[in-house]
Amino acid sequence: MNTDRRGRMTVTLCRDLPDFADLAVEWDALHRRCRTATPFQSHAWLHSWWLSYGTPGRLRVVLARRDGRLVGAAALMLVHRPMPLLVPMGGPISDFFDILVDDEDAPAAITALERGLHRAAAHTVVDLREVRPDASANLLFQEWSGARTSLTDSTCMELPGEPIDALIGRMSGSRAQRARAKLRRIDTLGIECRPASVHRVSGAIGNLLRLHELQWLGRGVNPEHLRSRFCAHLVRSTRRMVRDDEATVREFVLDGEVVAADLSYRSARLTGCYLYGADPRLRERKVDVSSMLLREIAKEAGELDLGVLSLLRGSEQYKTNWGPVPVVNRRLLLARSSLEPLLRLRESQVNVRDMAARTVKSRFPAARDWRGRLNELPSAGLALIGRS
Repeated sequence: MNTDRRGRMTVTLCRDLPDFADLAVEWDALHRRCRTATPFQSHAWLHSWWLSYGTPGRLRVVLARRDGRLVGAAALMLVHRPMPLLVPMGGPISDFFDILVDDEDAPAAITALERGLHRAAAHTVVDLREVRPDASANLLFQEWSGARTSLTDSTCMELPGEPIDALIGRMSGSRAQRARAKLRRIDTLGIECRPASVHRVSGAIGNLLRLHELQWLGRGVNPEHLRSRFCAHLVRSTRRMVRDDEATVREFVLDGEVVAADLSYRSARLTGCYLYGADPRLRERKVDVSSMLLREIAKEAGELDLGVLSLLRGSEQYKTNWGPVPVVNRRLLLARSSLEPLLRLRESQVNVRDMAARTVKSRFPAARDWRGRLNELPSAGLALIGRS
C-alpha cells in the first residue's frame, strides 16, 4: 500500500467469478480511460470467455485502486501445464492481450500492478502472449524487478483508420482502378449491408457461422472454433458489446437472402475485423467479398480518433492486397528472480515449439488442409465452423 498527494494506492487479487462479474461497471469505465486497451480487454469479452472456457479456482485478476477507484487491472488465470503459469484470460481466441491502466495515473498504476503480480506469481512464471508494440503491458515489463525475457509472437496486419476511398488512394493506379471496379460491381448487384440490433445478435451470429461453414467446407480451420462453446461465447459477449457500441454484426443481403456476415470489435483507437462468413456462390457472381467487408469496417474505423484498422492475426493474401503494415506482437515472460531457471525452461519450450511449427509449415504445406479434413469427420463431434 502506497500513499502520495493523490491518495492511497491498494492492490488486491480477485479469484472468484461472482466478484469479477461485479466489477463490470468500474472495469468498463477503466477500459474507456485506457488508450491502449483493445476490445479483448473489455469486461463483456472476458467475463463471457470465462463462462465458456474458465476453470473454477483458476481466476487471478490483479486490481489496483487509488482511494477505491479502479486505476489498473491485469486479467490472468492459473494453468498447470506444461508448468505452473499465469496466462491471460481470453486464451487463443483473443487476438491481443494488455493490462488496463488509467491514462491519468499510469505510472503509479503500473508500479502497483507490478507489485501485485509479483505477489501473485510467487510460484509461477507469467506468460503474456500477443502483446501489441504500444501496449501498456510493455511498461509493466520494463518495470519488472525479477527475471524477464521478450519473444516474438504473431504478426498482425494494420491499415490506417480511414474510409475506403482513402485506403484505395494509397494504392498504385492500376490496383486502385481494380478496387473501385470491384466496389461498383457490388453496388450494381444491389447488395445491402444491414447491421444487427442487440435483439438480433443471436440470429446474426448464427447466420455468420452457417455461412462460415459453407465458406471453409473441405479446408483447414481452427478446431476450437468448431465447438458450440465458441458460438455461445460470441453470442453472449457480442450482445453486450453491441449494446455498448463496442461491436458490430453486419449481414449482407442479396435478393432477400443473407449471403455474407461479419463481426468486428472496437475500442478507443482500434477496430478489428474478427470473423466473417460468405456464401461461395458469391464467387460465381464475381463479388469480391474482402472489398465488400472492408468498405464497411473502414467506414467504422474512420470514426476513431487516430485509430487503426487491424486485420488481426495472419497474413492471408486478401489482406496483403490492401498494402497493410505488418505489426509483430510480443510474448513477455516474467518471474521472480528466484524462479529464473523456470523462466528459462519456459523460454526453451516456446522456442522449440515455434521452431517445430516453422519446420512443419515450410516442409509440409499440405498439413493444414489435411488437419481440416480430419476435423470434419463425424467422429470429431464438431458442429460449427469458426474462424480459420
